[in-house]
Amino acid sequence: MADGVDVEVALSLGAFRLAVAWRTHTRSVALVGPSGSGKSTVLRILAGVERRARGHVRFAGTAWQDAATFVSPHARGVGWVPQDGWLFPHLSVRGNLAYAGAGATDVAAMADRLGIAALLDRRPRHLSGGERQRVALGRALLARPRLLLLDEPFAALDEPLRARLASDVAALTRERSLPVIVVSHHAADVETLAEERWRLVDGTLKRD
Repeated sequence: MADGVDVEVALSLGAFRLAVAWRTHTRSVALVGPSGSGKSTVLRILAGVERRARGHVRFAGTAWQDAATFVSPHARGVGWVPQDGWLFPHLSVRGNLAYAGAGATDVAAMADRLGIAALLDRRPRHLSGGERQRVALGRALLARPRLLLLDEPFAALDEPLRARLASDVAALTRERSLPVIVVSHHAADVETLAEERWRLVDGTLKRD
């Protein structure tokens, strides 16, 4: 990862305790481990939507969180794709894709690349789970983020489409030199998208 991720945080959620000390300079990284180990929580901390963690979060030499600082999710410039997509229900697919200011040409090109060009005028309630995931992914990429966070981004897709999109996303992030952190239980996703793998078990992150 060009200038690195530096995270040292602790978070207690009931009986579960997350204690992560993590530094990496690799551009594309996968977080793996059993369900409930805290992988999605790490992404939420990086995105700035989980504010209860104590410690520091730094990216590319900039402090996003420490004892004196908390940078808002919007100001971090992170493209975060959570498992459920979190689309804006009142906007069409076109409106969701263009939300961060992308022009019509870029929206059309991304929709074509993700196989959702025929869905541009639909609202999220009329989409399947896999279609919503692809819209959320396109919206994140069109926002031109500094860091892309993917949480099981292809979980609702069948295998052929999953493999094609993983390959496309890997190519896009390489073309843009875009740092990416992906959470996935799918070995092929990890192999395609990540150069380095870290395993989270019992709230502790270690190089795999």
